[in-house]
Amino acid sequence: MARAVSRDIVILGPRRKTRLEAIARRPSAAQALVRRVRIVLLAHAGWPNARIAAELGCAVNTVREWRSRFVRGGIPALRDRPRSGRPETYGPEVRLAIVAIATSVPPEGTSAWTHALIAAELPAAGISASQAGRILTDLELRPHRVRGWLNRADDPQFWAQAAAVCDAYLRPPPGTVVICIDEKTGIQARSRRYPLRPAAPSRLARREFEYVRHGTVSIVAALEVATGQVVVEPIARNDSVTFTGFLHRLNQCVPPHLNIRLVMDNGSSHTSRATRTWIAAHPRITVTYTPKHASWLDMAELWFSVLTRALLRRGEFTSRADLAAKITSFAIRYNQTATPWTWTYDARADHQRYRTRHSGHPLTADGPAAPQALPQAA
Repeated sequence: MARAVSRDIVILGPRRKTRLEAIARRPSAAQALVRRVRIVLLAHAGWPNARIAAELGCAVNTVREWRSRFVRGGIPALRDRPRSGRPETYGPEVRLAIVAIATSVPPEGTSAWTHALIAAELPAAGISASQAGRILTDLELRPHRVRGWLNRADDPQFWAQAAAVCDAYLRPPPGTVVICIDEKTGIQARSRRYPLRPAAPSRLARREFEYVRHGTVSIVAALEVATGQVVVEPIARNDSVTFTGFLHRLNQCVPPHLNIRLVMDNGSSHTSRATRTWIAAHPRITVTYTPKHASWLDMAELWFSVLTRALLRRGEFTSRADLAAKITSFAIRYNQTATPWTWTYDARADHQRYRTRHSGHPLTADGPAAPQALPQAA
């Protein structure tokens, strides 16, 4: 590291450096703040003040000032200090009223509060929609946004099923082939009205927003956990007859001396009487079902993600047959370089962390002290 020429030596730990780099990359960050962050990062790298000023196009005194502020006050010191300014036009009463409105049930016929609706609820204050929006921004209150949330109780059956799936991945039985199966239905075959304009230096590729629909295609995929290779078939219907036919062909592809462990969700075609009867007639096949709200435990979903990002999202398909053929070609090409997925999630360990988090019992030498009210998962 070059010798620091300033008395204000900047030393960053990994976490603080990561936070500063994130601010410097953030598109919405103020340019003045980004410059101050870059001053700190370059100072940490050992750059002298004069070189930092030349790199960032600012005065040396500016570098000295923000370097000194950071050494004494950390990241908060890089932000502008509060200024007196003119008195507030709308006092605390109006702000409290806006908070009360934004956190209440919206009027009948609407599903979310808007700035205009909030301003209309306060006619006596004479506040505008834009000012209501600025106040909400200052309060970090965003009634127009919503985040999904799932209320999942500590169901021992859930954790037992999840643990069984993870065991199949992490500790497969000897002499057993573990295969994940899932369907992806309703894939749209779409083509653009006008051809894509390819990318050029300093210009992104341009794609016409209008498209033509040519129908949909559904597929069923089976992914072998040990190799990462996948078998894909287009299907006309997602029913028991189609699914058992796929299982029959899959059974013929696996050497007869090996057992088969299937991992799949609880879809109707997977749990129907016809499917269960077919599986019972083939003793070497056993099934591990993923629990409800946990389709992400099925590795076939990972391959569908790869398929979507690599082909479906930007692909051009002139017909259903064209879409099905390109999916098949993609699977063949994928299998040529396929490698097994590295699975690290363990539901048993996650269950222990969950119980510790929600019970308030500390960890002991033998693991978390589980309360008696929560039965231990199998």
